[in-house]
Amino acid sequence: MDVNAAVAAAAAIVGVLTGAIAVLAFRWSEREQKRPTRTSLHTDPVLPPGVDTVLSVLRSSAVVLDESDAVVKASSAAYALGLVRGGKLAVEPMILMARDTRRDGEIRQVELDLPRRGTGRGEALAVSARVAPLGSRLVLLLVEDLTEARRIEAVRRDFVANVSHELKTPVGALSLLSEAVMGASEEPEAVERFAGRMQIEATRLTNLVQELIDLSRVQNDDPLEDAEPVRVDELAAEAIDRCRHQAGTKQITMAAGGTADLSIWGNRGQLAAALGNLVENAVNYSPARTRVGIAARRVTAPGGDLIEIAVTDQGLGISDKDKERVFERFYRVDPARSRATGGTGLGLAIVKHVAASHGGEVTVWSSEGQGSTFTLRLPEAGEARARATGDQGPGLDEDDETGQTDGTTTVSSPYEPFSAPEVLP
Repeated sequence: MDVNAAVAAAAAIVGVLTGAIAVLAFRWSEREQKRPTRTSLHTDPVLPPGVDTVLSVLRSSAVVLDESDAVVKASSAAYALGLVRGGKLAVEPMILMARDTRRDGEIRQVELDLPRRGTGRGEALAVSARVAPLGSRLVLLLVEDLTEARRIEAVRRDFVANVSHELKTPVGALSLLSEAVMGASEEPEAVERFAGRMQIEATRLTNLVQELIDLSRVQNDDPLEDAEPVRVDELAAEAIDRCRHQAGTKQITMAAGGTADLSIWGNRGQLAAALGNLVENAVNYSPARTRVGIAARRVTAPGGDLIEIAVTDQGLGISDKDKERVFERFYRVDPARSRATGGTGLGLAIVKHVAASHGGEVTVWSSEGQGSTFTLRLPEAGEARARATGDQGPGLDEDDETGQTDGTTTVSSPYEPFSAPEVLP
């Protein structure tokens, strides 16, 4: 009997303990469910009906705050911009705006520059923040990223300013020279001298307008709409012929060499303009009695074979600080020399756009006192055409049915383009 009583008492104690543990576990579960989490911040039921759906389709970053400035809901973009961290709004000016709006109900908007997350360079993130009341207790914050828009506006503003300046120079010179011609009407020698200067300024103005048109065209047109296989040796011959007069005046020898029978897939006019600009620059910035070379070769790359066209000169070279900016619009390494040669500062910008629109790139190697090498790297005709049409075949040229890749090399820089050249006086 005593044993049975002891067992019954032990069972009763175990039952009481089990019940107590169950009650504690239930209360702990309820407490944990009431604790806000990152998921609950996105789906808190206190939002008015329909607001969650509307905020999910907005392009702006959205944050909803309650009376204690706690985040009720935040979009993924808000987290990506670094506006919300640890369930709290991390931008103090926006918190102050939210409090003011909660107090008086007025809608507020301000533009701010915020530090960019994940960079140590202190780059600013330009945003436009708009705060409005949402119901009686909540505040809605909408943030628009203006960084890219500001960059584009700055580029446009600089471009317009540069164009205005560049156009004003030859137009002003023509105006002054015309007055000089009128004043020297009885002096044939003076009239002839001023007329010659007018021709030079008119040519400069014509070149500038034409290059502005070319730059606009390569930026707006899709070069692959009218793409075709373009032979590199034909492009080189056109570029050399274009600069033959300038080279002859300075006794500069032009040479073409490299691997024969290479082709690029793209817009013939744009490719000819790009290579012509590189050769023209090489001739204009080279001393007399030097030489300029064009060479092409096939190089291997992970995405398919590339055609590399290098234009090398024996000029003064480019400093390291200038090499990073030579492809900017209107940038000139030597402004005085550029004006003397009629340069507009747009030639290399056109080359850069043509290369990018054809799926390639342009690079420069240069050493002061040793000359420069500008290199165009573009997809080979067969490879580029296969990618453009979705063909998964070997990507052979029309002229190469065997798939031979003789002459394939790896990329190196600088590279000597004068292997077995054809010298063209």
